[in-house]
Amino acid sequence: MLYFIRRILFFLLTLWAAVTLNFIIPRLEPGDPAEDIVRKLVGQNKAIDPAQVHAIRLMLGIPGGNIFQQYIDYLGTLVHGQFGISYTYFPYSVTSLIGQSILWTLGLVLTTNIIGFIIGNILGAFAAWKRNGTFDSFVSVGLNFVGTLPYMWIALILLFVFAFQLQWLPISGGFSETSTRQLSWDYAWDIVVHATLPALSLLITGPIGWIMGMRNNMVQTLREDYTRLAIAKGLKPWKVALLYSARNAILPNVTGLAMSLGGILGGVVLVESVFDYPGMGRLFFDAVGNRDYPLMQTIFLFSVVAVLLANLLADFVVGLLDPRVRKGEH
Repeated sequence: MLYFIRRILFFLLTLWAAVTLNFIIPRLEPGDPAEDIVRKLVGQNKAIDPAQVHAIRLMLGIPGGNIFQQYIDYLGTLVHGQFGISYTYFPYSVTSLIGQSILWTLGLVLTTNIIGFIIGNILGAFAAWKRNGTFDSFVSVGLNFVGTLPYMWIALILLFVFAFQLQWLPISGGFSETSTRQLSWDYAWDIVVHATLPALSLLITGPIGWIMGMRNNMVQTLREDYTRLAIAKGLKPWKVALLYSARNAILPNVTGLAMSLGGILGGVVLVESVFDYPGMGRLFFDAVGNRDYPLMQTIFLFSVVAVLLANLLADFVVGLLDPRVRKGEH
């Protein structure tokens, strides 16, 4: 029980620190969002009327006063679940914009991470069981090279080959402009087709981390006494590999999966920008470019809370699966 209490207290402390940094970091960026909006309206080389800037600040509800009062007001809005109005997409609220975008990113990230996790751990376990063989050599050398390739570079290659040259898949967007946008098999298939290239961009390198992690962990567990005893007893190889070695080797990857699922922005900002995919990554990219503090802060906050909750859940799962972790706390 003490193990779980400590995990919860650490979660709350980390959450407070993340909320505070989430408030401070956007305000370190130079410039005034209201002034930027006025400058876009009147032109870059023309003088700006301070009254116009003041009117924009009042319209957008940009906070004033000293930094400490802004921090107190910010905490108050979080407690009441009020995240403000987006400067970029005025007069839409931040929550409505995130509500529209998060489902697209969740569908993309959850699908690619789960598929990558399953494929990666299976291939990693096979490479460890057949270590020093042909497949293991390919995994150790070939996949390490592929893993160094950035998501955006892979996305651009896929876009050029399959969208521009072969014209097999759409160039951008989450659905066709002619789509009815009503729940149907045709609309679902249209979404799948548009998500294929972004998903492939993430899946080409996504499983590599799971493969290498599972392989290295399982190589260690294959040297443990309980695994050698199982082999000496004459158990079937698949039982030794799955029930004895892989079961323990996969525990560190469980934490990694939780972290990757929590970090929905990880690796998708540039990918969604390349494919103009209507997800959180593109929304965050627009918010940063326009100094949209409410939208930036809320996306940051949602991402951090998701990572912390996923990490807390992973700690609980690992603590339940491996009693040695709980005993280590005493």
